[in-house]
Amino acid sequence: MSAATLASSRSGWLQSRVARRFFRHKLAVLGLCMITMLVLACVAGPWLLPYDELYIDLRARFAPPMTGGHIFGTDPLGRDVAARLFNAGRISLLVGFFAMLMSTAIGAVIGIIAGYRGGWVGAALMRFVDAFLSFPSIFLLLALAAFIKPSPMMITVIIAVTSWMEVARIVETEIRSLRERDFVLAARMLGLRSSHIMFRELLPNAVGPIIVAATLTVARAILLEAYVSFLGYGIQPPLPSWGNMLNSAQQYLGSAPWLAIIPGVAITLAVTSFNFIGDGLRDALDARSDLN
Repeated sequence: MSAATLASSRSGWLQSRVARRFFRHKLAVLGLCMITMLVLACVAGPWLLPYDELYIDLRARFAPPMTGGHIFGTDPLGRDVAARLFNAGRISLLVGFFAMLMSTAIGAVIGIIAGYRGGWVGAALMRFVDAFLSFPSIFLLLALAAFIKPSPMMITVIIAVTSWMEVARIVETEIRSLRERDFVLAARMLGLRSSHIMFRELLPNAVGPIIVAATLTVARAILLEAYVSFLGYGIQPPLPSWGNMLNSAQQYLGSAPWLAIIPGVAITLAVTSFNFIGDGLRDALDARSDLN
């Protein structure tokens, strides 16, 4: 049997082993199911509803859930809450996903360079990370959002810029533990460039912690977007997001509580589900896991 066949066989065995561990983690499976249903609802839901998110029916103002064809009721302008919720979910989930991609890419690159180079380069990069971490991220996020015209793209960039530091720390620690392994020493002896060693040899071996950190970053990004939009610095009406839906509902908590409860439940489900998935991936990718 050739070396390539052996490597492919071993890779497939490891993948199936990780998958078995993950699916034994009940909360992770529950989180995966909830996220799948939430994404499907946000993608297909608006097409299945009789009303769109901007349709106004003043005669149906404050209709409670499950009345007049409004499964989640209506808001103060008579707009369908379900249509707004699902369209807001598209925006909030996309912001969370793309903020995760950007912050993970930034953090991974800085962490890999700092962990592999070490010395004054690594020290300078990690002090740069520490400088960002010294500011409370939510205040830094609000400060940036206050000076920039809010839009989904800009909010995504701002969240990514304030969320990459944890990823950088995780990756730096992992790369530092890998850089003296035999496969790295062999690559150096072969005269391979540092960039090749960092991104073709070390990065694939550090992908487990990066995936876990990325999953948790999605949850954090969704929560940050909701927080900023709730305070009025994020996604602006009439474009809906879960955060600004909560902002609009706060004055009607006594008379129409469903206006706050429904987007609040959506945020809770999304954040909790991604955290469950992150916990499951962490255990599945850990060879010492009790689930093994």
